[in-house]
Amino acid sequence: MITMQHKNRFSYNQAVNYSSIEISGLTENSKDIVDNHNGQYIVIGKDVHKSSLSEKRGSELHESSRGPYTFRDLESLPPRRHAITWLLPGEELHLELNVIYHKQQDKREELCMGYLYVTDYRLRFEERIPEWMSSEPLIFDVVLGCISKIEKIGYYNVRGGSKNSNLKIQPYGISINCKDVRKVRFFLKRELRNRRALFDCLKFYSFPNTNRQPFFAKKYKEKFQFDGWLLFDANSEFIRQKKSNDSWRPTLINKDYDFAGTYPSLLFVPSEVFKTKSPDDFLSSVSKFRSKKRIPVLSWIDYRTSAALVRSSQPLVGALSRKSASDEDYLDMIVSVNPNSKYLLILDARPSINAKANRANGGGYENYSNCQLKFMDIQNIHVVRESLKKLKDACFPRIRQKRFQQTLEETKWLAHLQTILDAAALAAREIYLHKNSVLVHCSDGWDRTAQITSLTMLQLDPYYRTIEGFSVLIEKEWCSFGHKFAHRIGHGQDKPEDKERSPIFVQFIDCVWQLYNQFTSAFEFNVRFLKTILDELYSCRFGTFLYNCERERSELQVKENTTSVWSFILENRESYVNDKYDSEATLGDFIRQKAKVYPRFWTDYYCRYSQLVPKEDEDRYSLFDHDGSADAMTILNGEITRFKVIDSGSSESEGLNEQNESIEIPKFRLSPAISPTFSQQFSYMPHERGVQSSRWSPARILQQHGTYSFVDVKERLPNKYYNLPSSSTLSDCKNETKF
Repeated sequence: MITMQHKNRFSYNQAVNYSSIEISGLTENSKDIVDNHNGQYIVIGKDVHKSSLSEKRGSELHESSRGPYTFRDLESLPPRRHAITWLLPGEELHLELNVIYHKQQDKREELCMGYLYVTDYRLRFEERIPEWMSSEPLIFDVVLGCISKIEKIGYYNVRGGSKNSNLKIQPYGISINCKDVRKVRFFLKRELRNRRALFDCLKFYSFPNTNRQPFFAKKYKEKFQFDGWLLFDANSEFIRQKKSNDSWRPTLINKDYDFAGTYPSLLFVPSEVFKTKSPDDFLSSVSKFRSKKRIPVLSWIDYRTSAALVRSSQPLVGALSRKSASDEDYLDMIVSVNPNSKYLLILDARPSINAKANRANGGGYENYSNCQLKFMDIQNIHVVRESLKKLKDACFPRIRQKRFQQTLEETKWLAHLQTILDAAALAAREIYLHKNSVLVHCSDGWDRTAQITSLTMLQLDPYYRTIEGFSVLIEKEWCSFGHKFAHRIGHGQDKPEDKERSPIFVQFIDCVWQLYNQFTSAFEFNVRFLKTILDELYSCRFGTFLYNCERERSELQVKENTTSVWSFILENRESYVNDKYDSEATLGDFIRQKAKVYPRFWTDYYCRYSQLVPKEDEDRYSLFDHDGSADAMTILNGEITRFKVIDSGSSESEGLNEQNESIEIPKFRLSPAISPTFSQQFSYMPHERGVQSSRWSPARILQQHGTYSFVDVKERLPNKYYNLPSSSTLSDCKNETKF
């Protein structure tokens, strides 16, 4: 059976002429007319309940738990007679078909038969199972904005069967790749020739920009009590930060976006600028030496010390090493308005080799006497895009247990997160401990720059760790400062291979989760909050993440014609509150101790659509597991030596290695025992499973927040134990003679 909307309700330009669909060869019993609340539908053909494919090629179809169905033995599905109640306000149904959903399981593949609905916002699959069965039907949605690529599946064999098998599986249908890891396939009956209708409908509504259609956000009509567009006001946020500090002041030079088109209309610059003869002329002179005219402007200020976090784009030094007196004077002003600052720390987010290469294209980096420059080695959008692509392949449709850890390491996703977190931690320490101002930039200042500034502010200001504060942070550092959401996510564009696409914002949210995971009580919001933001990043249901900058949203009247995602979130605020939140908790100790956050694999997000998630706890999949660095080896060898000295009762235990004392590592537990005798060979043993796994390097033994043992492979001495307190770090125990 195929049900299709009457052609007078089908509104896209290349609409299929349904009246010309070939229906010859069908029996009269297979034709029907269905009436429902959406109008008259034509019902053509037959469909099936469910079928399954066996795991092994060439074997016969097995009997699934829902019945001994085969792919070829199709049975009629009854017409849908129930009313559709799940449509959102403004959402319209445009196509309804009976399809076969290809569900990939751990050890088998299943074919689930049911109804497929296509609206201007989503596609929805509802499995149809016999009434006598008590199991719940499979129901899921794929938001059209999340679709990256749609392909027709040709008429060929995928499983084929052996030479002696009559099994012929013809995957004739549609394959859909999503931006959030998923890959979905629907099979259709070839004789009905309805694939074109489904393909065209999905193409038309999934890529509105390509088809010159409005985003669903402009059709969405749901009303909320709170207007999320009122949550962020640049001037109000500046007043909240500075309190009585007047070292920075607002300027209206960009009120019409003529000064810097990708910057917000309201900018904040050092108060010294207004002591010049013509502040606007001076700022215009500075802008000529910065890429896209994105001059250094204020992101955040510590009102007590005047230490500021500033962002910009790269200077236009070029191959000829050009200089700008105005740019140097401007950076001097940033230093001078902070009485505690001895210099300006410039964090160039790029690898040094990339920054130097940019000089050939007219870019470059600063070399000023009053500045200290450090490169953060954060990779560009192209490297990050390929990294996530590998991660998706590793996570969907199933996890290969034996190789997952190696595969995860090969993606380098966690390593990329580590460089971002390290850069933000360095900026936070410079402001919090040394009271110096920090300037952050990459090439154009809208990707890696936003990652560093946002994570720095998240550590320094507890307001940004609240639900409202984090919403303001995203509006401020990402939306208003011109992160190119439209290009990086590919909203509404049928260009899956576009080189401008990159998961920069996804990286940022993952980094936030890393901080949340280690300092849970310091955050008012929970993990569901972060997942919702990522889901709505793709959905195009709200106007928040549409387009590339504030200027575009203003010209297209996004605030007037769409709803803010924060309206939805604040309406459902209770769902996003962290029940472990402590409003008095700070990250001050973390910053002071120069501790390091070792990223872990976010299983609950990246594997939520996988049929099989890693058996091990997500703690196992951390960057520290894969880090064979000299630092980790030094830590481990130093601790081994210390334990030996303590066990022997030697007086040398009073004088521990200074290098070992200076190294700070995150808290972790060693339990229930540490053998007093160590060899240079260790095995990794999770106690909760009690099974010794393959041998790991010493660096992998220092597992953050894990519950592991150091076990001597050559000789085990079960009668002597040293128990470390679970709340201690190794550095806490340096002067202890008893544990």
